[in-house]
Amino acid sequence: MAAALQPDRFRFLHIDLNSFFASVEQQIHPEYRGRPLGVVPTMADTTCCIAASYEAKHFGVKTGTRVSDAKKLCPGIILIEGSHTEYAKYSHAVKEAVEQACHVTSIPSIDETVCELIGREQEPPNARKIALEIKQSIYKNVGEAIRCSIGMAPNRYLAKVASDMQKPDGLIGLLPSQLPRAIAHLELRDLPGVGARTEIRLNKKGITTMEQLLALDRNGMHQLWDSVWGDRLYHWLRGIDVGDNGAPPTSDIQKTLGHSHVLAPEFRSTTGAWSVAHKLLHKAAMRLRMEKFHTTTLSFNIRFALTREQVARATKSRRHNSGIEHASWGMEARFAACNDTLTLLEALQGIWKQCPKGPDQQKPFFLAITLHNLIPDDELQQTLFAEPGNRNELSATMDKLNLKYGHTTLHFGGMLPARESAPTRIAFTQIPVQYGVDYM
Repeated sequence: MAAALQPDRFRFLHIDLNSFFASVEQQIHPEYRGRPLGVVPTMADTTCCIAASYEAKHFGVKTGTRVSDAKKLCPGIILIEGSHTEYAKYSHAVKEAVEQACHVTSIPSIDETVCELIGREQEPPNARKIALEIKQSIYKNVGEAIRCSIGMAPNRYLAKVASDMQKPDGLIGLLPSQLPRAIAHLELRDLPGVGARTEIRLNKKGITTMEQLLALDRNGMHQLWDSVWGDRLYHWLRGIDVGDNGAPPTSDIQKTLGHSHVLAPEFRSTTGAWSVAHKLLHKAAMRLRMEKFHTTTLSFNIRFALTREQVARATKSRRHNSGIEHASWGMEARFAACNDTLTLLEALQGIWKQCPKGPDQQKPFFLAITLHNLIPDDELQQTLFAEPGNRNELSATMDKLNLKYGHTTLHFGGMLPARESAPTRIAFTQIPVQYGVDYM
């Protein structure tokens, strides 16, 4: 089907919240509005900004900018430690506000929402009217500091592209009759799915501009990507619907669950790291039960900061996005299916005993705990033997109190030093769920 033969209609709206985390902080703190602001995971010069207000972006500060560099670029920048709980609340509020104007089809991430239009809603004047109503609903029901850019297009992929073409507070539509010339001016990196590595690979194959990419026929696109992705992208860029509309691949079965954390300076020691690891496990175990899963595998990863001298003699080191040179270590434990905290803690203790403790492993700064091979509770095979020590009952009692009063109300002693550390962190691709009084 040729793009020109398609009716000039918009099928999808992609709502992208502008500098969402920074905007939420400016909504909560009116005194910060109009001022450069950066959101950080923890107050340390070695970490990176996870969001920047448009006032800070004017000075060159952006997501991923190291805090020490942000201070140099913008000496007056306001730094705020991010609150996942607040961002989750506002994300849910945005969804409710959008629903008042148009049904929400999906939520790809904490700062994105997608609506699929039907019938006469797809007609350009009606689609634009709905988009403006969405903006007004967010402004009225969520907050005047919360702005969004909306992309309108015949498929979901192009709607996301359009949402990035005008910021902040933009509204861009890409009609089939305008394609692909309407996107010929974009950079290759403006396309979802084209990151730094992909761009390098395309450049090596002679594709350095969007014009060159769009000049390829379908066979050329297939050969360029060496997969069906090239065929799909050929159609998406011309506004053609190929079924999945650019939605990311999903699985109906959740495979992993876990938490990671960059340690605050006061916890960058063996004892500090253990207490934080204990808390990460406490949260993961509680989520495992809330989401009605059992697990058979626990993996633990830890990264150690290295000095320049240690880096010079190390056979292998890596650089964290905060700029910290580090060495890493990890291990996995397997066990019979369980979901109680005590059994999982024993598995973590077994791994911890194997953790290297040499001169290059004295300054841990990052931890990750992941539960793998998740088994839905209703698919679990029952054992003939009773569960020892009433561990499930103990976990159920802990959950009951923690749901009512907060997830750190009742816990094992090992996490006490880190009870207030390792709060729920910001995840762009997953909106946290509220369990009891907390978001996790």
